[in-house]
Amino acid sequence: MAIKDQPQPPRFRQISNVLLLLSSLFLLANIFLPNLFGPQIPQVPYSLFVHQIQEQDVVRASVGQNEIRYQLKGEGDKPGQVLSTTPIFDLDLPKLLQEKGVEFAATPPSKNGWIGSVLSWVIPPLIFVAIFQFFMNRGGGGPQGALSIGKSKAKVYVEGESAKITFADVAGVEEAKTELVEVVEFLKTPDKFTAIGARIPKGVLLVGPPGTGKTLLAKAVAGEAGVPFFSISGSEFVELFVGVGSARVRDLFEQAKKQAPCIIFIDELDAIGKSRSTGGMYGGNDEREQTLNQLLTEMDGFAAGNTTVIVLAATNRPESLDAALLRPGRFDRQVLVDRPDLSGREAILNIHSQTVKLGPDIDLKAIATRTPGFSGADLANLVNEAALLAARNKRLAVAQEDFLEAFERVVAGLEKKSRVLNEKEKKIVAYHEVGHAMVGAAMTGGGEVAKISIIPRGMAALGYTLQVPTEDRFLLDESELRGQIATLLGGRSAEEVVFGSITTGASNDLQKATDLAERMVTTYGMSKVLGPLAYDRSQQSFLGDGMGNARRAVSAQTAEAIDQEVKEIVETAHKQALDILKENRELLETITSKLLETEVIEGEKLHDFLTQVKPVDKVSAVV
Repeated sequence: MAIKDQPQPPRFRQISNVLLLLSSLFLLANIFLPNLFGPQIPQVPYSLFVHQIQEQDVVRASVGQNEIRYQLKGEGDKPGQVLSTTPIFDLDLPKLLQEKGVEFAATPPSKNGWIGSVLSWVIPPLIFVAIFQFFMNRGGGGPQGALSIGKSKAKVYVEGESAKITFADVAGVEEAKTELVEVVEFLKTPDKFTAIGARIPKGVLLVGPPGTGKTLLAKAVAGEAGVPFFSISGSEFVELFVGVGSARVRDLFEQAKKQAPCIIFIDELDAIGKSRSTGGMYGGNDEREQTLNQLLTEMDGFAAGNTTVIVLAATNRPESLDAALLRPGRFDRQVLVDRPDLSGREAILNIHSQTVKLGPDIDLKAIATRTPGFSGADLANLVNEAALLAARNKRLAVAQEDFLEAFERVVAGLEKKSRVLNEKEKKIVAYHEVGHAMVGAAMTGGGEVAKISIIPRGMAALGYTLQVPTEDRFLLDESELRGQIATLLGGRSAEEVVFGSITTGASNDLQKATDLAERMVTTYGMSKVLGPLAYDRSQQSFLGDGMGNARRAVSAQTAEAIDQEVKEIVETAHKQALDILKENRELLETITSKLLETEVIEGEKLHDFLTQVKPVDKVSAVV
């Protein structure tokens, strides 16, 4: 797909530019060089003028409000010199002139020279030309110039010489591609569907988290079908003035009808399609609603002319869209573009690695296994980070260790070797991270501990324990969630066991553990006291009270019960972590001593250590 070339500026714009430049030059000359084109008259002090009158050297004078011009006596037949002075308030001047026989008169009304006439006739029209050109540029140019402020700003892509995007360039979203194949077939062979009375969906809404490839899928549909592709963001419709957005919507659909069959792609649809039932402020909100109303009308209207125009839209907030926009007849179909599974991540890595030189030790499946929850954009960034690391290390090809280091950079941040810890802090961090690893090895649901490091990374991490899942998981039971909380508290528990005190290093762990325990009670219904009820409203926050409250309105007794249940879950997990570390105190000291020597433990050596962890009876049971 190639972007269509923009038209050249029209000739009248070039002429207006020249006129504007000339008028600017004339104006500057008139201001800063007022006598450039007129005679240069010497200026003298007023006292000298009076003295010359008294000496009878002045023949005639022209007295004006701002200037007095006078002529001296000449020698022989030659006329005398003409001088000028600035007048002062002198009521005796006419009497003095009359006494000395000087011919004098008042200055006649000003008669501008030709330069003043030119400026008076040319400047005002050119000011209008400048204003006209300003609005023309704002509206995107073209023959209608200033009237094009309501023109659509959509970028039009057409099939060209450059490599187009097809479904082969998209991986990890096979179900979504299958849904969109019908759209491609309809654009290519519409008679196949209309012959039996079938109607293709007029609107297809791509829904999914950021970075999963919604925009890429839309371009692939256009590339496969070989039709024009109008691409625009929802925010480009909204302007300060009410009515501009709706005008742009009308213009967009008019252009699309002329180039049908074609595809209109609106990215970030929620920018103009938010639910009107949520209320809002008056004024600026009217523009968004006008734009939405026009979009609803156009999606109903263009089908009447049998124009083959399909609207694709993308959003990561489908719950906030207006119900009228999602009804059948507008966006008939919603396609989920979710984060890829294991096979999808491997396929995405293969696509992005095609332009990167890979070494013989590369195992993309192992990398895909380490990256659950990564989107397509995350994986593309991972490949690029690995290539940058390989280039920085002056390798000719990307090695497996580059990918592993890139993964840690993405997950944990950059290494901060310049952040030097003293011996006491280094020892505390070592026990803290080993505590995480040992409890994680004894509990279920947390994945495999792959690495322990006490090298600072990121903004505040003084060390980290890397756990990677062995498989994709979509469901977790209560014991596994409690195991995750115990693992989060393993570092703080190790500080208590060894030092008998705690530090500030566990603040992030405590926050995560508390949030997970609260979700168990308010969202997952994993409380015997409160029962199978959902108290969390964060999934439907757009229907809430607008105050940002995450919980439903509950009584004081229920809120207290929720807090007590959360506290019980966290304290139970804390006790489990303490029991594991006390039972394996000797192993805790051994692993920590090794970690202080090497700063990093991973691979088989770490695996051999963690297999020695003795599980505590019923450690994974729900207490």
